[in-house]
Parts: sequence; structure tokens; C-alpha cells
Amino acid sequence: MFNPQHLDGIVKQVLDAIPAEVGQAPEQFKAQVKAKIQQALHEMDLVTREEFEIQQQVLAKTRAKLDTLEAKLAAFEQATEATTSSGEQSV
Repeated sequence: MFNPQHLDGIVKQVLDAIPAEVGQAPEQFKAQVKAKIQQALHEMDLVTREEFEIQQQVLAKTRAKLDTLEAKLAAFEQATEATTSSGEQSV
């Protein structure tokens, strides 16, 4: 789901933020930082841009269908009211 190159970039940024006097981070520390970041990203339940855009399109189509159905329902309700009103007047 998450591009490993992006993850490596994030790890590098985190390690670069550590003060120079701390010294070079050992490989084990780098691996732990990478694992923690990976875990945090996984827990965020992120989606890819492509998945997001697909869902955006689905939502737009659903909204359009809903608008159409609401308009049809309003027209049906008006027609029903008109029929009911004219039926009551003739009785």
C-alpha cells in the first residue's frame, strides 16, 4: 500500500532531525524507526490517491442519482397532491 521509497524518505527525515552530537544512528535503531513509522502508517488505514479518486467518482455518480430520484419523488408528490385535491373537490 505504501511505497517503500517514501517510507525510506520519511525515515531519513526523522534520522536527519536527530542532533549531530548523538552521532550516527546504528542500523538497529534505523530499523526500529522504520518499523515504528510503518506501524503508524498502517494503523492510519491510508488509501492510495487512485483509490480515493475512484471513491470520489462513485460518490459523485451516487449524488447525481440521488438528486434525480429526489426530483422524481417531488414531482410524484406534487402530482399525487394535485390528484387528491381535485378528487376532494368533486366529492
